[in-house]
Parts: sequence; structure tokens; C-alpha cells
Amino acid sequence: MRPAFGGPAIPVGVDVQVESLDSISEVDMDFTMTLYLRHYWKDERLSFPSTTNKSMTFDGRLVKKIWVPDVFFVHSKRSFIHDTTTDNIMLRVFPDGHVLYSMRITVTAMCNMDFSRFPLDSQTCSLELESYAYTDEDLMLYWKNGNESLKTDEKISLSQFLIQKFHTTSRLAFYSSTGWYNRLYINFTLRRHIFFFLLQTYFPATLMVMLSWVSFWIDRRAVPARVSLGITTVLTMSTIITGVNASMPRVSYIKAVDIYLWVSFVFVFLSVLEYAAVNYLTTVQERKERKLREKFPCTCGIPHSKTMMLDGNYSESDANSLAGYTRSQMVPEEEKQEKMVVHLAMSNASNSSRKRGLKGHVGLRIIQNTHAIDKYSRLIFPGTYIFFNLIYWSVFS
Repeated sequence: MRPAFGGPAIPVGVDVQVESLDSISEVDMDFTMTLYLRHYWKDERLSFPSTTNKSMTFDGRLVKKIWVPDVFFVHSKRSFIHDTTTDNIMLRVFPDGHVLYSMRITVTAMCNMDFSRFPLDSQTCSLELESYAYTDEDLMLYWKNGNESLKTDEKISLSQFLIQKFHTTSRLAFYSSTGWYNRLYINFTLRRHIFFFLLQTYFPATLMVMLSWVSFWIDRRAVPARVSLGITTVLTMSTIITGVNASMPRVSYIKAVDIYLWVSFVFVFLSVLEYAAVNYLTTVQERKERKLREKFPCTCGIPHSKTMMLDGNYSESDANSLAGYTRSQMVPEEEKQEKMVVHLAMSNASNSSRKRGLKGHVGLRIIQNTHAIDKYSRLIFPGTYIFFNLIYWSVFS
């Protein structure tokens, strides 16, 4: 039975020394901590006469034969007392009956985390201690020296978090079936290191968005180049998003990293749609011009003229093969397009001279303009993305 059974509640002081904070798991929403848990109380039944006033120290075997506080960890998932090379339990009894009961424990406890600002977030976790059987009428659990009751090792560090502070609190917990209990809290605040996520998530996503803008400077008739570039950036963004979510719990709200990644994904996807619009409008424009040439077969005003269309790049040998053609009439500015159009007029005289050798005049008029959508996209896409980054980092940093 507890000391002073039937009388007032026995006060039990507690202090804790945190040896290590082993891990923080976002997926399981828990943390693992190794600590020294010490209890202080007075049991006059254990007092003994002593002329030197020295205490007596015992190992864990005596604990099973006397009364000790039944403190447990609330919301713990796993915990154990270290037993190498023997049970890490110490019992120290003083002549006046004061008792020190210490043990080394590793505990894994739940931590309710809020990832709405992940990875620019801070998390506050608590380790809760409480008597299992004795209510506040039988046992008064308290921090022995207030905030000084919690000691931490200066070498404690985590790879992803900066430990900002440890502090203690206490309050009463109520259970409808059993009553009120004293509960002690070990609170600690963690701030996440952002540099890892900058290298692994933010920089790659930003580079993929910038890479998608390269297509605005590629010839609009280079369909394989622009389509493959767009598909590659879209698939890469999908891989980045999948990799980030694989290491996170499946929460039902939007995280800060989700906002950045999905906005970046939208920018990449819009660059693909932009080329689809450019390609469609180019096809429509070429179809109209083809119909116009069929309706007016000779637009240059020179008899026996021919018009040749050179799609894509042309070499010097291609131009030399056109010897004997005379210069065509200049194409009006309003009919200019990005497609390279070479109008060549061939007269009867030059035709006969071409048979005798390469004697003639080569006239080329190359009209090359970029589509208006590509021009505007070169400014709108980077400007909008920079504006988004300014707002994002000002809100979440």
C-alpha cells in the first residue's frame, strides 16, 4: 500500500533528464526519446537509523518488494526499460525515509503534427506522465523543481529539425469512470531545416518550370523537339510530387509544398498547352494561305513563275540547286509568317540558260517571324512565376 494510506495524498516529485531524441516520424506522427525518469517521495516505513546519514542504494530487485509510484506515459506506442547489462533501475533510500527511484527508459509516443506549412513548419510535441491507478486524492504528482526539473543533453541534435526549447507544464486530467489525475507534460518545439527540401524539391521543381520555357524559343514547326520537351518536364514534375508525398502521411488538407509543386506543375502543363495552341493556329494560317495561292496561282506578276515552299532548315546546296531562277516580288508584310517561304520565279530565258550551265541569278526572300503567342509567353510565364514565388516565400517563410 502507498505511504500514509487512508490519509492525505502523498506528494511525488518528478524530474527528467533527456538523454537523446532519437527520431521524428512524419508518416507515423510519433517521436522516440530516451530519458532518465526520477521519482522522489517519502516513505517512513523505509527509514533506518544511521550515524553518518548516508543513503543506501539498491538495484531493481528491491523495487518489486516495496511500493513505488505507478507512473506511465500517456499516448505512448512503445516503451521499455533498458536491461543491458542489467536492469537500468536504481533505488536510493535515505535514513529519514526519503526515496529516490530512477530508471532509464526509451519511449515512442504520439505527436499530433500540423503539416499545413510543411516543410516551412514548426512542430510542438509533448511527452505526458500520469499515475495509472492513484487519483489526485491519493497521489499528487508534480515537477520537483519547476522548469529546472527538466534537463537536456547539449549534444542532442536531429538531422531535419532544430530543437528550439524544452519546457514543462502540468494540469489535471479527468476520466469519467475513475476521476481526476495529475498529469505532467514535457513539451519541446522543433523547427524543420529547410535546406534539404530546397535542394531536393524546390530547386528541381523551379528548374523544370524554367526548362519548359525553352520551348518558347524553339521553332514552332519542330514538333518532336517541343513535344518531347513538354512531356519530359511534365513527367519529371509528377515524379517530384510523388516522391514528396511518399514520405508524408496522407493528410486531408493542402500542405505548403503541395501549393508550390502543383503551381509549378500547372506552369509546365500550360507550356504544353501553349504549343498546342501555337501549332493549331499555325495549321489554320497555312491552310488559309494555301487556299489563297490556289485561288491566285500567280501573285508575282511575272509570267511562268513558280513558288516553292521550304519547310524547316535549308542548306547551301539546296540554294545552289535553284540556280536560274529570278528574284520574285517582295511578299507583303501582312502575309509574313514564321514558316520560311521562298518565292522563285523562272523565266523562259533563264530556263534555257540553266541547260547550258549555272548562269542565272538566285533570288531568295526569307521571311521568318515568331508566332505572337510565343512572344507573349516569353514574358508572361517568367513574370507570373516570379510573382508567385515572391508571394509564396513572403507568406510561408
